[in-house]
Amino acid sequence: MTPIHRCRLAFQTRAFPPCPAPRPCKGEPRSANQRLGAGPRTESAPKWALSGPPALRGRRCSESRSHPEGRRGVAGRRRRRRHGAARRGLEPRRTHREPPGAGGEKPAGRGQGRRGAQAAAQGLLGAEVRAGRREPCALSLAQRGGRYGVVIRSQERDNSELDFIPINSRFKCVQEAEETLLIDIATNTGCKIRIQGDKTAERLFEIPDEEHCLGFLSEVQSIQEAQLKDSLPEHKDSASWHQMEKNLPGLLQASSPGALGFEDDFNALSLEKKRNMQNHQAGSRRDPPPPPVPPSRQFHREREGTSRDQPKVTNTMRKMFLPSTQSGQREGLIKHVLAKREKEYVNLENFRFFVGTWNVNGQSPDSGLEPWLACDTEPPDFYCIGFQELDLSTEAFFYFDSAKEQEWLVAVERSLHPQAKYKKVQMVRLVGMMLLVFARKDQLSNIREVMSESVGTGIIGKMGNKGGVAVRFVFHNTTFCIVNSHLAAHVEDFERRNQDYKDICARMSFVTPDGTLPQHNIMKHDVVIWLGDLNYRLCIPDANEVKSLISKNELQKLLTYDQLNIQRIHKKAFADFIEGEIKFIPTYKYDSKTDRWDSSGKCRVPAWCDRILWRGGNINQLHYRSHMDLKTSDHKPVSALFHIGVKVVDEQRYRKVFEDIVRMMDRMENDFLPSLELSRREFHFENVKFRQLQKQKFQITNNGQVPCHFSFIPKLSDKQYCKPWLRAEPCDGYLEPNESVDISLDVYVSKDSVTLLNSGEDKIEDILVLHLDRGKDYFLTISGSYLPSCFGTSLEALCRMRQPIREVPVTKLIDLGEDSFLEKEKSVLQIGFLNSEDASEMPLQMPKEIWLLVDHLYKHACHQEDLFQTPGMQEELQQIIDCLDTSIPETIPGSNHSVAEALLIFLEALPEPVICYELYQRCLDCSHDSRLCRQVISQLPRCHRSVFRYLISFLRELLKYSEDNNVSATMIANLFTSLLLRPPPNLMAKQTQQDRQRAINFLYGFLLAGDEE
Repeated sequence: MTPIHRCRLAFQTRAFPPCPAPRPCKGEPRSANQRLGAGPRTESAPKWALSGPPALRGRRCSESRSHPEGRRGVAGRRRRRRHGAARRGLEPRRTHREPPGAGGEKPAGRGQGRRGAQAAAQGLLGAEVRAGRREPCALSLAQRGGRYGVVIRSQERDNSELDFIPINSRFKCVQEAEETLLIDIATNTGCKIRIQGDKTAERLFEIPDEEHCLGFLSEVQSIQEAQLKDSLPEHKDSASWHQMEKNLPGLLQASSPGALGFEDDFNALSLEKKRNMQNHQAGSRRDPPPPPVPPSRQFHREREGTSRDQPKVTNTMRKMFLPSTQSGQREGLIKHVLAKREKEYVNLENFRFFVGTWNVNGQSPDSGLEPWLACDTEPPDFYCIGFQELDLSTEAFFYFDSAKEQEWLVAVERSLHPQAKYKKVQMVRLVGMMLLVFARKDQLSNIREVMSESVGTGIIGKMGNKGGVAVRFVFHNTTFCIVNSHLAAHVEDFERRNQDYKDICARMSFVTPDGTLPQHNIMKHDVVIWLGDLNYRLCIPDANEVKSLISKNELQKLLTYDQLNIQRIHKKAFADFIEGEIKFIPTYKYDSKTDRWDSSGKCRVPAWCDRILWRGGNINQLHYRSHMDLKTSDHKPVSALFHIGVKVVDEQRYRKVFEDIVRMMDRMENDFLPSLELSRREFHFENVKFRQLQKQKFQITNNGQVPCHFSFIPKLSDKQYCKPWLRAEPCDGYLEPNESVDISLDVYVSKDSVTLLNSGEDKIEDILVLHLDRGKDYFLTISGSYLPSCFGTSLEALCRMRQPIREVPVTKLIDLGEDSFLEKEKSVLQIGFLNSEDASEMPLQMPKEIWLLVDHLYKHACHQEDLFQTPGMQEELQQIIDCLDTSIPETIPGSNHSVAEALLIFLEALPEPVICYELYQRCLDCSHDSRLCRQVISQLPRCHRSVFRYLISFLRELLKYSEDNNVSATMIANLFTSLLLRPPPNLMAKQTQQDRQRAINFLYGFLLAGDEE
């Protein structure tokens, strides 16, 4: 009897008695006040801001920082801060000692008192804020070549060179104004200082010791005053407009006379105005990325200025502003206004874009592609060419290299229009989908910010047999996104195609590895062109009827039955896209190498599977056609030719608008502070479930008199602004006065967050900080209840549950989570349970959930075509998850494909894979020897060993019907290796292709071996 039959018999004859009474709690939790300490509240902070919900345990929020001095100490510090500010700016020190002798680099300690000298000589400990991250560092004063300067020593980068910023007339070092901390709490806020040198961008530092910081600033001020007495301020020469354009942050400072035709005398300003102007000199805040991958944000509060464009504004002005991680809010506001007024300085120029798509059915090119790519007399400026089913081999299916890629790339390059010279801009491939972008060589200098991305929508949302690849770029000042997709097949699966489209839109985002550019999704581009084998069919089952209508040229009648047109009308997919009029016959399906319709036994109904759509303005389609001369594949290639109006900047007009905006900014500055009104501040999400999205919306309104920039920012101890299961959309943006925007708060528990929620280590509790530049922070309370799931729970814990997980008390779940490690250790050491344990408390051999899923597939799906290769339906997957969490069902709901994907999701969500992390390397090392492989499996904990053998027995059974289900041992080994034999998290990024192949060989050996006892 094989293991699969033994396990089936065991589960069929075993009853599941009620769960024993829950254990008592191990300790009463302390109250929130005990955890965080009580303190006075203000109107700006909600009740929990100081007493704190669990979401704030161990966190330092901007409004809650403890300090032993209490209220009296804060008052004293504020008096000292005012006196220090007076010393630094309003009443310059008149006593001045000569610095030590010149030469070398010597510590500087001046007569500001013992603390100031100590800070200057020994170094001021703190952290530098870089793109939202804090890097520990030390600041000190030193002498180099007879000149004083600030020395910055990083404590993270070993053996790094010291940064030396000379103190001269253009050196600026200011403390951020205390008015930015609008919440008045008895806490020690420390100091934030900004330092900028002659040739150094502004840098932000956070110093926890306020007294040392004030002494350091006083010493710097003394040195600078002494140097100012000896020489007049130095001014930069006016540069050409071209040079100024490439150094925008310098222009925005407006600190040198005559830079833009007006003067700012920095030294004549009051201390407060100096601070305000300095706070404007930080760099531009980048566009926010789409959730669920929020970016790290700069966590400092500015005194003045706002940031950049609202979501409605395009990225037209990116060319005018070079990337800078330290640019400021003043620059951001200028960008925002420039983008709003772009019509005043841009001209539209038309360029020709050739767009083509072809499903090549795994074939190699057997003829020239000129009838497709060079069919027009005038050469295009751009080629955007997409292929599908480039390679149908198993190796390509699992992300290996494909020789077909180079074959088709060479064929395309040879067939481009002969009257122009082209260069490849970008190429991206995912399995059989490949996208090529070529541009004329004379246009390459106008192309920038080129990025590519891919999204697989195959089984468990990973496999790349279906999905999309995309390239985005900026041409002149218009942003483009080209998407090539291959959506789900089969006539009846139009809902899967709709889901594939939505998944690609939701998951496709473009990010540079170094994070120097903002993150973009598909729809945040001026022009989007979507091409590919979209696989939408005709809702007419009779192929002969369709062929008859085609022969009569009644194409418009046929198009009324086209699934894509129907789904667009009902706004289920591609609702915002436009498609040109179709005047060519269907491009699918033909007998390969011929123009005959499909004559195989399946006799596919002809359909327009291959399509090209677009969205955006200033787009005119000149041609939309198929190319019947190419007969390599069972599809015909399709092409479209566009005239696209591209925004090109007129430099003189741009300069005029730019100077006008800068003057307007000078008049507006310091007159108004921004303000927001929120419709809600508390949100409760009831009965949150695994993989089930919940949304709540609220509205924010700019009730101030100036444009404002809002953003969700991390709390001090966090890297992200929210927990992994939460996101806000949009997470930042711009609002004009009296303008409103709806913000959606989305709660979605994925495999990455489900384990902590199941175990009770995390809860649906969080606090979001909505930051308003130049204004105060607003706090949003997120709370809710979570329903535990067997998905994401350890095998050991599930084996000790004889009831569905929803019927197990929460305290018992916590105990099971704590006991699972001990249970695993017992099993590995082959230690039996104590004799006193009741037989009813003996753990199951394997989780009942795995047995139910596998048993269903064994009974109903062995002959299912394309099993484990076709995604399930999302609605059915949710039904299956709920069913397993709430009951022990007789039958599993949903289709075989949905049950199969549910099994894969279950294995993927396990916190510890079936083959434990500690045995991963041993599995790789012994993958060449089947005897050693069996020995490793015998050392697994009991429930892991049982699950592995049960799954292998089922998969062997499945392979016996490979002619029906199209399942192969290679495909199964590739798919299940990533689930059963995962590398430990610390080795995931280091896994080589050789390691992956050895892991596949390990599992492949078990699939081909005979049944074991």
